[in-house]
Amino acid sequence: MLFMPFDELFLFLVIPALLFTLWAQFKVSSNFKKYSKERVTSGITGAQAAAEILRQEGLTDVRIEKIPGHLTDHFDPRDNVIRLSESVYDASTVAAVGVAAHEAGHAIQYAHDYSPMKVRAAIIPITRIGSTLAMPLVFLGFITEMTGLINIGIILFGAVVVFQLITLPVEFNASNRAIAAIEGHAMLTPYEVRGSKKVLNAAALTYVAALAMSLAQLIRLLAMSRRR
Repeated sequence: MLFMPFDELFLFLVIPALLFTLWAQFKVSSNFKKYSKERVTSGITGAQAAAEILRQEGLTDVRIEKIPGHLTDHFDPRDNVIRLSESVYDASTVAAVGVAAHEAGHAIQYAHDYSPMKVRAAIIPITRIGSTLAMPLVFLGFITEMTGLINIGIILFGAVVVFQLITLPVEFNASNRAIAAIEGHAMLTPYEVRGSKKVLNAAALTYVAALAMSLAQLIRLLAMSRRR
């Protein structure tokens, strides 16, 4: 968006969304750091928590692997594997158990054909195209004054926004499943559960912030295209 002139929409939409994004990133980082220092009473690790949740659900074909990086945890439905970062896989902390349980929640969603996850998976190809080509096409359209290119870019960017919108129920549902499983299997004490909720809620904020930022950019793009 830096190639576009500063205007009132940038001031009142994009900048607040950017500040919200930075705040959300700070919250997830600070909460994860805080609760990574609090060891769980049960001594269960992130990998063990995920494995137990999967076992209780009867999901015996989901692998759990350790991967490098920080907060790189994710569930890969293509390989049916939960990948946990080094700070989660072997860690017996409130943060680690919460994050691992969240990824197990995604595996359960996939196994149960959770509708929003299926829709999100279906639009991933166009979303990848949109995230790569949308802004270059818009930029080229403004430079060459070709309205068609601008419109194509906006449509592709709109697909990214739809993807982020569908991501919200997927992430919130996975967190709800995680907390329910943690409480149902008594993996954590009530105090520790509250800590895990704070970690997962902070992580969810980053998805809300990403959507807010994309919506702000989309609204601005639409407004600027109409001023031409």
